[in-house]
Amino acid sequence: MNTVSLINGLRFIDSFFPSGGYAYSSGLEAAVQALAVRSGDDLFLYVEDMFRHEIAHREAVAVGVAHNALFSNDVQSALSIDHELHALKLGRESRLASQQMARQVVKIAVEQPAAHAVVLGFHAAMEAGRTPGHFPVTLALALADAGWEKAETIAAFCYQTAVGFVSAGLKLLPIGQRESQHLLERWTPTIGECVREAAQLTTMTAWSPVQAIYAMRHGRLESKLFRS
Repeated sequence: MNTVSLINGLRFIDSFFPSGGYAYSSGLEAAVQALAVRSGDDLFLYVEDMFRHEIAHREAVAVGVAHNALFSNDVQSALSIDHELHALKLGRESRLASQQMARQVVKIAVEQPAAHAVVLGFHAAMEAGRTPGHFPVTLALALADAGWEKAETIAAFCYQTAVGFVSAGLKLLPIGQRESQHLLERWTPTIGECVREAAQLTTMTAWSPVQAIYAMRHGRLESKLFRS
């Protein structure tokens, strides 16, 4: 990857990018209120399980398929994996959070000089209501268009997901910046395994019922800091 490609892609995963991800906890807030997650070690196990049994087999696979779609100039593959991902996301709040973040990514992606035809076609389908538009798919298209390889793109998605949990954890749990950095370091081997596994898959599956239940319970919390 050349320097220009690196910088063009980094903008989409930087915390400064206006994706709105800071507003979502992906069900972590409900888990904290239920006392299922009470410490940094609990958070490590909660997210570790989610990476191994959900993200590696669902979102990360969607990232890889969407990345392939751009390099194959096949917008239909990107649309198909987007619809499949939508069907596999059981919780309404999780779907809406992913779609909101996707809209922010694709708005910027289509403004890039010489944006790829697949990015433009996917954006047009979202605007016309012909595809739900999910964050893993739009991020993959944006990074692929920036020139990132598939493994790098999947890793970037996984890392951003981990950072999102750490960011939410800082607000919800008695952990500080140093422990947050240690959590990211502890998840790194798992992210590496996730990337290697997802890069070889084209079919999505997921089994992370505990996290899914907490994500669905979030909407019924009496008080909350996050939108999901």
